[in-house]
Amino acid sequence: MADKTILVIGTYDTKSPELDYMAERIRALGGGVLTMDVSVLGDAVSAVDYSKHAVAEAGGSSIREAVDAGHENAAMQIMARGATALAADLHRRGAFDGVVMLGGTMGTDAALDICGALPMGVPKYVVSTISFSPLIPPDRLSPDIQMILWAGGLYGLNAVCRATLSQAAGAVLGAARAAEAPAGDRPVVGMTSLGSSSMHYMKTLKPALEERGFEVAIFHATGMGGMAFESIASQGGFCCVMDFALVELGNLMMGSVVKAGENRLRGAGRAGIPQIVAPGYLNLVHIPTWQDPPPRFADRPFHTHNRLVKSGLLDEAERREIAREVGSRLAEAGAPVHFILPARGIVEWDRPGYEAHDPGGMAAFADELRKSIAPPVRTTELDCHINDPEFAAAALGVFDGWVGDGTVG
Repeated sequence: MADKTILVIGTYDTKSPELDYMAERIRALGGGVLTMDVSVLGDAVSAVDYSKHAVAEAGGSSIREAVDAGHENAAMQIMARGATALAADLHRRGAFDGVVMLGGTMGTDAALDICGALPMGVPKYVVSTISFSPLIPPDRLSPDIQMILWAGGLYGLNAVCRATLSQAAGAVLGAARAAEAPAGDRPVVGMTSLGSSSMHYMKTLKPALEERGFEVAIFHATGMGGMAFESIASQGGFCCVMDFALVELGNLMMGSVVKAGENRLRGAGRAGIPQIVAPGYLNLVHIPTWQDPPPRFADRPFHTHNRLVKSGLLDEAERREIAREVGSRLAEAGAPVHFILPARGIVEWDRPGYEAHDPGGMAAFADELRKSIAPPVRTTELDCHINDPEFAAAALGVFDGWVGDGTVG
């Protein structure tokens, strides 16, 4: 009996040898295999558990419609919708423990949709000719996706691509065996932050919340971290969130690649999870250090954090625009929201002497937040900096009040 089952997905009309090889390696290591064909024109060379017809039908379409679409992109999107729906349904029914997919640009496009539909914690491996390429938008990468370059394997098996395929087979099976599901013995508070050189509140809040019997998961708000935070929140994985680093929302609005997708600051509210929110880092935009900044930011002050990321200062108009969007998104929430505004600063680098020190910009931002955030969202304004002890104390005060009245279970 296999201990874990892996779903193997690909185009079995043209990639059957490679897909079969991965399946053989998984079985040789003691794992079980389910196979899914996402071909369109050809027929599977190997026997599969879920045919291309079953895949297309799972998405409310048919192979005939895919063929008649008359374009490979339209056809593959039909198959991607079906494979996504079928994989999600199979996982809900406990049919598999991890998934591995194989493809070039077409197969990778579909694989990204499939990974995005599966919950956090399900091992997801994509063997791709464009593994982590700039062709892949960051917000299409599911937070826990794993990718490996399909080296030397575009057409047929050989010694080079066997090394890649065997690694992927072993990795997905090993991950499925090693994955430790959350114990669920303590309620989890989800928190966003950045490195401790820019945000300090987590150092106070984490031990304080743990003393109260809660577990604390802190997410690094540099794109993928925010995606993971929103994914878990949307699945109801937190009893409460302390969303204090909203830079990914500003990045999204300013066109930065360091973003967490369109759902930032929406997952918890839509899932009915209470939120304590602060505007941490919303006076700056993340830009990759190794790229020239967009022309609109070329003359701004920058804080260069390292060789990967730097932060450019936003002007007053941009901050007001972001403040209005914060208010709009919080208004959508289906559970209590308490917004804390530390009026003296929202990142360590906006203190006097640092590149982001801009009292006028902070005052304009605070003014627009006051106008944009309305009941039932509650607001507490503090005459302190986000990294001052008073901020952490205020957040704990709101949290303790919610525990006391049953808002946080």
